[in-house]
Amino acid sequence: MTRDQALQWVNSEIGNPNLVKHILAVEAGCRRLARHFGEDEDYWGMVGLLHDIDYQKTVNDPALHTNMAADWLKEKGFDELFIYAVKAHAEHVEPKSKLDWTLYTVDPTTGLIVAAALMHPSRSLAGLDTRFLLKRFKEKRFAAGARRETIAACSNLGLTLEEFLGLVLDGMSEISDDLGL
Repeated sequence: MTRDQALQWVNSEIGNPNLVKHILAVEAGCRRLARHFGEDEDYWGMVGLLHDIDYQKTVNDPALHTNMAADWLKEKGFDELFIYAVKAHAEHVEPKSKLDWTLYTVDPTTGLIVAAALMHPSRSLAGLDTRFLLKRFKEKRFAAGARRETIAACSNLGLTLEEFLGLVLDGMSEISDDLGL
């Protein structure tokens, strides 16, 4: 499946424009970490792009989230490593590989970064830096839905929180126009 085909699939399954932006942000973060680790950016990006493909259909039943996606992805020919990473981000299986940990940690991090951008005076990603993000990270009530313990699991990638936040911010900044930030 090409990226364009995957994006078309995302747009057909996901009706919420903000969720599509979240998906694009996760894709960008995964691509940036793949580049950092010398991995296949297109493969890691595709995992990020399709990680929530079943969200609209499973939003009211979190136990189904990613299990439905796993069936769909298998039908479309995606391999077991790809499907495992998608399931790991929703905590249905334990993250094992760098790809698993990347998707697991990038997913909530994008929410923290978007919230930080929206409250920053610049209202953009360009106004953010890792120091600002670290300060927001320490504020438990700020972007409370962005689970801090999940984000901090970036240590399983051999990265400090500061390094990790910088890489995800960098990836998201590359598509700031698509994110409206």
